[in-house]
Order: sequence, then structure tokens, then C-alpha cells
Amino acid sequence: MKSQNQHRYRNIIRQYYYGCSTANFDLMMSTFDPDVVHYFVDHSPVRGSEALANYWMKIGPRTQASWTLDHILIQEPEAVIEWSMPWTPPRDQKRQVLRGTEWYIFENDKIVEIRSYHNNYYLQDPKNRELWDFPYEERGYIRQTVK
Repeated sequence: MKSQNQHRYRNIIRQYYYGCSTANFDLMMSTFDPDVVHYFVDHSPVRGSEALANYWMKIGPRTQASWTLDHILIQEPEAVIEWSMPWTPPRDQKRQVLRGTEWYIFENDKIVEIRSYHNNYYLQDPKNRELWDFPYEERGYIRQTVK
């Protein structure tokens, strides 16, 4: 497989992560489409570039988080990554690493959507097994029902 390590999407995601890790509002904003949406498995989506940059400006420093892009696959206009995040959970203040995956959609080399999947020990709840408020059926996903 051809290396995707120099692809522009990788560089954009790394720039976004550096902005998150350093609480650099302008750097994060430079990677977003104004209407970006970030979906999470443990809370409602964050909509809009300023709202998302402000979200990470609060969360990153509070949890001493930093993000690393570990692996990437790209099929334009999408990219999927595996990430790692050293952080300090506020509940027990014990430094640890959380790993997850994110799916990105790009338009004009700006991030328009992020879908983040991870299993955070501190947020265990059956409702956190899928993205909150994600339009699964509208996107053609098969809706699973439990009997």
C-alpha cells in the first residue's frame, strides 16, 4: 500500500491535534470549515468552528490532554485515524493513555465532520455505545434493534 504519511489530510489533522494539545485557538480554526460538526460517543455533538475550538480550549488544559495521530488511511474526501491521548482524568488524577479512532470528512481541505469513537472507562454507560445525535438512518446505516 502506498504511504499516506505525506498526504495533506494527515498534515491538516496533525495541525488540528497540535492546536488542541497546545490550546491554540487560531491553529484549530485554520483547520475547520465554519460549519464543522464533531460527533462523540459520550455527549452531544459540538457544531461550528468557534464552538469546537472553544470546547478544546477548555477540555485540553483541564485534563492535561495531548493528542497523537498514530495511523491513518485516506480515501478522499475521507480519512480515518487511530489516535492516542495521554491525559489526567479529573476524578483520580492518575496519568494514563486513552486510544480511539476518528473518521474525518473534508471539503476544500477543511474538516467538515469528525466522528470520534473511544471507550473511556470513566464514562461507561449503555448510551455511550454509539454517536449521540448522529443521523444514522439518513446516512444509510442499518438501524440495529435489540430484542
